[in-house]
Amino acid sequence: MDLQKNITDATTEIFETMIMVDINAGDPILEKINNFKCSVSGVIGLAGSCKGMLAIHLPDKVAMSITGSFLGMDVTEVDDDVTDAIGELANMVAGNIKMILDEAGNNVTVSIPSCVHGEEYSMDTVSDSQRVVIPFNIESGRFLVELQIKN
Repeated sequence: MDLQKNITDATTEIFETMIMVDINAGDPILEKINNFKCSVSGVIGLAGSCKGMLAIHLPDKVAMSITGSFLGMDVTEVDDDVTDAIGELANMVAGNIKMILDEAGNNVTVSIPSCVHGEEYSMDTVSDSQRVVIPFNIESGRFLVELQIKN
């Protein structure tokens, strides 16, 4: 299964059809990125025959821009609207990934979205997992989509 292609296809489809934002995927990031500053992360757990998680990590500025496009309003701070929108964005991307995993013969369920934000935080990875992190660029900046599938 080509996790890089799956992430790129799912994220691109959501951004182009639901948020109406042009998006470009970069090459996968090989080094471990666990620490985030002035950022928002939307996280969805995966359970069933494929266990792991999908996370979207965005600098505050990018999260506010995406929320503004998503909701059609000006956003000037990271508030409940932003965390809800980023959680829903992670949910939509995870839903597309779930369909791909299910079509490959897996039985996957997804959790409700969680959102973490703050001036500085860290997130650990699932041990013993395949991990792919793809950077994406939009007009307002760069963000990361991370998929971890437990081996």
